[in-house]
Amino acid sequence: MFKKNVRHDNKTAYLLLTPILVLLTVFVVIPFFYSVRVSFFNWSFYQPSKFVGVDNFSFVLSDDRFLKSVWTGLKFALMVTPATLVVSFLFANVIKGMGSKMSGFVKTSIYIPTVISGIVASVIFVFIYDYLGGLANYVLGLFGAEPKAWLAEVGTALPSIAVPAVWLGFGLTTLIMLAGLLDIPESYYEASDLEGAGAWQKMRYITIPLLKNIFLFLTVTGFTANISQYELSLIMTNGGPLDSTMTPNLYILTHFRNDVMVGNSIAASLLLFVVLGSISAIIFKVLNSDKAIDG
Repeated sequence: MFKKNVRHDNKTAYLLLTPILVLLTVFVVIPFFYSVRVSFFNWSFYQPSKFVGVDNFSFVLSDDRFLKSVWTGLKFALMVTPATLVVSFLFANVIKGMGSKMSGFVKTSIYIPTVISGIVASVIFVFIYDYLGGLANYVLGLFGAEPKAWLAEVGTALPSIAVPAVWLGFGLTTLIMLAGLLDIPESYYEASDLEGAGAWQKMRYITIPLLKNIFLFLTVTGFTANISQYELSLIMTNGGPLDSTMTPNLYILTHFRNDVMVGNSIAASLLLFVVLGSISAIIFKVLNSDKAIDG
């Protein structure tokens, strides 16, 4: 009887998994392997393709703009991801200490930027950074500072784009952090109170260790998402000035629009896939996930 039930449960599980497996096969697996094949051809929409071996990959790897775009993406992720994690962690602790009615209003409010598209956020912050009438230069003027061309200077363009990226990801990250905080048993904090532990000691020895898996998840997803970001740099600076905000995906998009030979763009996409996979593997290796203590 037990074996029959197991076989029945397995059939039910396979039946429920079939739709998603079909969708993944059609929209992910098949396109991926087709892209790998096309990357070895001098492929175009307008003329017959020609096998060129690894020439597309050699071209992309020898292109200084691609290598610079990867470095720009890494810098951008290093600006956005840690800042988002720190601010979200602190804000989640504040929400946890609020009353239920107030916390509900705050959670709804901070989630609003998450549903705003990157294009809309880009337009909003372009107005904020406007040289003559923007809010950023108005605030500087209150302190007697000269206005800055935020998006037109190499030193300030990338950090200026990082600000709306933090704003867009702040809400969802905070709610995930809050869910992790609420999942920590209060008995741990009560026991630490009996031992005379302070707020810093509770955070160091209870909160942060028990949120390790949350930090791991948000770090991996944050790095991959921010390195792949292109909407903000496309709308706000179009990759300038001097390619200082040219992220890898924007490089691929620009190359795809300007080059009739698609093989180079696909090769760049596959190389970016390798970069993202390598970064994720490094993060998993460094942080490492733990099983739940109460599991």
